[in-house]
Parts: sequence; structure tokens; C-alpha cells
Amino acid sequence: MASNLAVDAALTVGTEVAGLIPTHRQCSVLMTNKCSNYSLCNLSLHSDSGSCTEPLPLTIDPSKTGNALFTKTPNTARGAVGVFTYNLLNQSTNASTEKIAVMFSVPYDYNLYSNWFAVGIFDKSVLCDRDLYYRMYNNTGTFDRKKAGQNIEYKKDNVTITAMMTDTFQPVLQVEVKDN
Repeated sequence: MASNLAVDAALTVGTEVAGLIPTHRQCSVLMTNKCSNYSLCNLSLHSDSGSCTEPLPLTIDPSKTGNALFTKTPNTARGAVGVFTYNLLNQSTNASTEKIAVMFSVPYDYNLYSNWFAVGIFDKSVLCDRDLYYRMYNNTGTFDRKKAGQNIEYKKDNVTITAMMTDTFQPVLQVEVKDN
């Protein structure tokens, strides 16, 4: 009888402690286009885990912003993980040769993984898919990757991308694109 009470008490304490630890993983994104010469257009996204529950706009014109929310799939031990891209559309030539890419990783298990993010500029022909996510999460290239809590400033030819991600269970990823 005493052992049943001890088990019940342990389960009650365990349930209360578990209720204090957030398990809902999501990543809020705030995308700002501070360019005067470029629009961000032709949004493409790939979710490697989770889904986009509040999508970014298809186009972000100069001096405009867009918001998104990526969330983990309910009742799974997986996080919110993915990549999205926008073509850089030159306003004066109405042409696009490059795209910006933003990678985010908000894991389910913080004992094994950390929040990561990356930004970069790629040729317009690069697909927004699992390969791009994998490349930005694991490799190096025409992008910069950091753990959450740090800042990125990535410059290439015509634009600079600055980004930061809060290091929390439900991080906010802020990305700004501006003319050089």
C-alpha cells in the first residue's frame, strides 16, 4: 500500500514537472525588405519537419514586411525544421538572377540538438528542397549559419542579409534584406 502511494506521488510530481517544460515547438519569422532596388518574390518553402501554419506573403515589396509561423507536427517527437527562399527581383531591370534562402531548425529534443539558423544568397536555379535544407544545416557555402542567440550579417554583390534568432523553446527569427 505504501509503495502504491509512493508511485502515485511520484507520478503526480512527474506530471506537474512535465507540465512546466514546454514541448510545443514553433518558429515565428519576421521578414523585412529594406531594399529600395529589390522585391522579394516567388516564395518557395520546404518543411523537413513540421509545417507552415501561417505563411509568408508570396512577394515582399520594398519597405514591406511579412510574417510566418512554422510549427511542429502535433503528437510527434519532432521539431519545426525547414528552409524558404525568395527570388531577388531587380526593380529597374525587372530581372532576377539570385535568390535568398533562410534555414531554421527548432528541434524537439534540446538534450540532443540546438536551435540553428542560416541565411544566404544562391543562384536562382537552386531549388528550395531537402537538399538545400541539408546543405545549409550541415555544410558551408554561399551562406552563413549560427546557433540561435547570435547575429548574422551576410553580404554579397547587391544586398546584405542580417538575421538573428532568439534561443528559446519558441524562437523568433528576424531577417532583414537591404541594399549594399
